[in-house]
Amino acid sequence: MKRLVKKALRPAVDRLRRLVKDSVAESIKQNVAAPDQDVYNQQIQRSICNQYALFRSTGAAPYPNIRDAGFRVYSQSEEDGIILYVLSMIGIKTRRVVEICCCADAFFRSKRDCLLYPPTLAAAWVTAENVNDLLSKSGCAGEVDLFSLDIDGNDYWVWDAITTINPRLFVVETHNVIPADKSLVIEYRPDFCYLKQTGAARMYLGASLLAMVKLCRRRGYRLIGGHRHGFNAFFLREDEGQKFFPEVSIESVHDNHWSRWNQETNWPLVKDMPWKQV
Repeated sequence: MKRLVKKALRPAVDRLRRLVKDSVAESIKQNVAAPDQDVYNQQIQRSICNQYALFRSTGAAPYPNIRDAGFRVYSQSEEDGIILYVLSMIGIKTRRVVEICCCADAFFRSKRDCLLYPPTLAAAWVTAENVNDLLSKSGCAGEVDLFSLDIDGNDYWVWDAITTINPRLFVVETHNVIPADKSLVIEYRPDFCYLKQTGAARMYLGASLLAMVKLCRRRGYRLIGGHRHGFNAFFLREDEGQKFFPEVSIESVHDNHWSRWNQETNWPLVKDMPWKQV
């Protein structure tokens, strides 16, 4: 299967290499600045989407684990590639994305593609009490293709409170310092900020993957995998992508060097902090 995937994706990769090589050579020849790198990123991603469409038409998923699809263009780790893969396989529907804690105003202002149709950005302290109002005022309501949540604190409580949007794909940061068999979250405080804490207490934040799995099941979502470091988890709504993305175990998401090291080294330092069992 891996040979089949490599063979299928090779034309797109080769095309990108030729584009970059030819463009750089022409830029040097003409003594002008090289074109915007975003152009190449868009072209190669569209080529990859076309390859995924071929797999989708055959009813076969090219990867046994979604983290194998990962790559990074703008994301912190390789979430870009995983999101592209999942949405390509289930089909893009609403073309609407919601991200809480993107910190990206300068980023979007620097992008030519956002000049005429910029995203709606709102600066606010997000709590379980105000999240739905903030989403509504930002024009976010109903079904969205993707919802990303990463606030390093009350992630569990904010997701539990959200009723305004109905994501198809949900990406959330969990705290993989907590072992796979423990369903723990921080106690809810609207003003919680881990940066105000010191020492090992800075690792008292967020929720375990098991706690998030339980909440997502209650909301109608299943765990389909994580990125290669095991703390960013991906959930699909139950009516989406069953053919390509079955539910996976928490242990499989934590089966990586960082999760094992984190739990062996840091869990003893924070296990007695005021975690709440859910």
